[in-house]
Amino acid sequence: MSPFPFVECRDPACRLRFPLLPPAKAAVCPRCGGPLQPLPEPVEGPFPSTGSANEAPFEVVEGPPLVALLDNIRSVYNVGSMFRTADGAGFAHLHLTGITATPEHPKVVKTALGAERAVVWSHHRHGPTAAANLQREGYQLLALEKSTASRPLAAVSLDLTRPVALVLGNEICGIDPAILALADYVAHLPMYGRKQSLNVVVAFGVAAYWLRQQVQHVG
Repeated sequence: MSPFPFVECRDPACRLRFPLLPPAKAAVCPRCGGPLQPLPEPVEGPFPSTGSANEAPFEVVEGPPLVALLDNIRSVYNVGSMFRTADGAGFAHLHLTGITATPEHPKVVKTALGAERAVVWSHHRHGPTAAANLQREGYQLLALEKSTASRPLAAVSLDLTRPVALVLGNEICGIDPAILALADYVAHLPMYGRKQSLNVVVAFGVAAYWLRQQVQHVG
C-alpha cells in the first residue's frame, strides 16, 4: 500500500484521480475545482476517455499489440521521454491517466522530439477504470512495481498470444493501489547496487524493449 493518499474528484463528470504528495494539501481538484475524496472503492466501468487524444499513424509490428498505461507520472519531461521510448519499442498506444501530462504541454513536446505525433495516445482521468477497460479488451496488465508480491521481470510468464498493457506509476508513490489490485502480473527490475529503483523513464525503456523482444516473433 502506498504511504501517500490517493484522492479522487467527487464530480462525476471529472473523477480525476491522483496521489496527494507533500507538501501539497489540495482541497479541490486541480482540473475542475471540484471537491476531493480519499480512495473510494473502484467504480464499475466502462469509463470513457476524457481530455484529449490523437490518432497518429502507427506502423504495425510483429506480434500482439503492446500498449502502456502511465499512471500519474509527475515529471512532464519524463512523459515526453516515454513517448520517444514507446515509439522506438513499437508500442501501439499510450494511455495517460490522472495528472500525467499530455502532448498539449510544450515540455512534453520538448523531450518527445516528434514521437508525440507518432504514438497514439489518450487521456483518462480515472486510472483504475482505464486499466479495467483494457482488461475487458483482452489486455494482460503487467505492472512494473517492486513489492512483496512482485517477481523479477524476466521470470514473468506472459501469454504471448495476447496483447499486453505495461503499467508504470508515479515517481514517488508508485502505481495506484486500485490498479495494482487489477494487475495480472506485478514485476520488478532487480537492483544490484545501493539504490532500490531506477528513473521511471529508464525502467520503462528496459521493460518496453524486454516485452518487444518477447513478442516480436509471435504472429
